[in-house]
Amino acid sequence: MPRSYGRRPTRRPTRRHPEAGGPPQRPRSLPRCPARGPVGPFATVRNVPIAPAPTPWGFPPRSTWDPDDDLVALGADLEPGTLVTAYALGLFPMPVTLDGEEHLGWFSPVERGVLPLDGLRVSRSLRRSARDFEIRIDTAFDEVISACGSRDRPDGWITPEFRHAYARLHRLGWAHSVEAWRDGELAGGLYGVSVGGLFAGESMFHRERDASKVALLALVELMSDRYADRRVLDVQWQTPHLASLGVVRRPREDYLESLGRCLDLPLPEPFGMDE
Repeated sequence: MPRSYGRRPTRRPTRRHPEAGGPPQRPRSLPRCPARGPVGPFATVRNVPIAPAPTPWGFPPRSTWDPDDDLVALGADLEPGTLVTAYALGLFPMPVTLDGEEHLGWFSPVERGVLPLDGLRVSRSLRRSARDFEIRIDTAFDEVISACGSRDRPDGWITPEFRHAYARLHRLGWAHSVEAWRDGELAGGLYGVSVGGLFAGESMFHRERDASKVALLALVELMSDRYADRRVLDVQWQTPHLASLGVVRRPREDYLESLGRCLDLPLPEPFGMDE
């Protein structure tokens, strides 16, 4: 039973800010993900939701990733097994345009945006605002992702294909929404992917002031359990707005090291699947 986060680039040659609208532009080709035998690092994660079918795709080894480029590879698909494998490897998908054609790109930012669980900056006014909202988990995932991908927003990367893919992940228990409600109406929220101790925030939205920030505060609080020192709250890229909330940049290798230490953690209790 259901119970009562976006992507930001920093390296301008690599891609453009999603909020500017449209997919990133790339002037050169990159490795494509080849088909291979089923693999899945998520197989080692404890207390996991429903395991998806293993991906038939192989992502490039980390040793081949360009140390100066956020974009690692092209191709593959958005099947649940592919997505979970990618997040466990430190990758996430986003549309990318090459020579006028759109492709599926896989990113691992050279400087990763991470929010330390003890580093969220919460003003007094935000604390007061938080009292006006009811926090719910996973009660309106489809509405949250639809709001994040609204055509009224300038960042047009959340296509129907992406919405469908993450809705499937949600039904399997891998993708989650944190929602701020007021007077029975969804006022704001965020969604992301949770693999072990990793929460990879994808996007957030608000219809009322502070609603998305309140959802972020709730996410930090639910991740701040006895495993908090090993959990990772990934927001992909740091932006001035996210920096004002406490998001820091971490070198890719540092991020991947932290990722490797957190994957075998149990999910935060609110994200666990019902028996």
